[in-house]
Amino acid sequence: MANILNSPSKYVQGAGELSRLGKYAEGYGKKALILISASGYKRIGSMVEESFSGTGCSTIFDYFNGECCKTEINRLIEVMEKEGCDMVIGIGGGKILDTSKAVAYYRHTPVIICPTIASTDAPCSALSVIYTENGVFEEYLFLPANPNMVLMDTEVIAKSPARLTVAGMGEAHGVVGENLGTEAEAIRYGSAAELAGRSFAPLSVLLVENFDLPQLRAPGFPDESFIRSEVPMTKQEVRAAALAKLAVMPTDTLWDVGAGTGSVSVELALAAPKGRVYAVECEPDACELIRKNRAKFHACNLILIEGRAPDVLADLPAPDAVFIGGTKGGMEGVLDAVLAKNPDARICISAIALETLGAAIAALTARGLTAEVTQIAVSRTKPAGRLHLLMANNPIFLITGTRK
Repeated sequence: MANILNSPSKYVQGAGELSRLGKYAEGYGKKALILISASGYKRIGSMVEESFSGTGCSTIFDYFNGECCKTEINRLIEVMEKEGCDMVIGIGGGKILDTSKAVAYYRHTPVIICPTIASTDAPCSALSVIYTENGVFEEYLFLPANPNMVLMDTEVIAKSPARLTVAGMGEAHGVVGENLGTEAEAIRYGSAAELAGRSFAPLSVLLVENFDLPQLRAPGFPDESFIRSEVPMTKQEVRAAALAKLAVMPTDTLWDVGAGTGSVSVELALAAPKGRVYAVECEPDACELIRKNRAKFHACNLILIEGRAPDVLADLPAPDAVFIGGTKGGMEGVLDAVLAKNPDARICISAIALETLGAAIAALTARGLTAEVTQIAVSRTKPAGRLHLLMANNPIFLITGTRK
């Protein structure tokens, strides 16, 4: 039986190599479509642009829409046709790279792959994994050839987003093998978080052993599951009802305004594993609790936004759904910010006071939304000797706003 090795035509690895991308690219075409995420562009976009200065290759940057699906592939094919691009450059994680390879395949152009995280096989493979727009696996696209070039900048890889460690990798057990098979061979042990803070020889391999993550379950974690203090927290039954009202989808972009301890934010993040949750909170003590609960539940897609709403909402991406747990008197401004981003956003407001209830109904109605009010009154048992008494929690109102 023959052993066959399929590989990229060219593989380049080293510190700072992304700053030479333009020089490499001009050997493959005259105009490149560069696919990158918005956050990736903020991190390294200027370096990529500068690398093309003085070369014979121009660029068009396009932000990835989040899913390697046929809709996104077709959209980018149209961009290439319109802009006259004759090559594709993918910069980012696995789905960006798979999308870039698929677009290049259908357009019959070269493709250069620039991974920004290490935990993916997408850079070198002759394969794209295609999903639906909702992130459900659809098919494998088997490609006739591997990428024309893979450029691995080790400095960029080493500075990959901290949220990858927040996702729980920091607790995993890791082993690093340095200079294996040489006199300088060394084996280092530690958690992923510990190893991430150390330096190793350029010729090293890393083994990360898996560990048990909390089991996914229906919304409504017990209150005692969360790290708490004196900061108010939305109770279990209310959280479960709020997520039902918001009808959270796996790929949703979600806002939690007035996030408190982050209990609702965490529930939203677990319900939308392929989406993003923005927890907006202005109190420092509450922000610290959100960080702790995000780490405890490995909610890597939960992003803390420190500041007061609506002031800090302008730069957030358009939400599919929004939970408003507190606005410190800024409810109308928050609603205006939400609806300016997405007029059809699903909205759920939590209120404990009658005045807040009235204000929420009035604010939603004034903006052309139909307000629906649900009251939740929960009582829990409390032992009293041999007896059990029902102790009532404060009634909570959930006000949803929808367009009819």
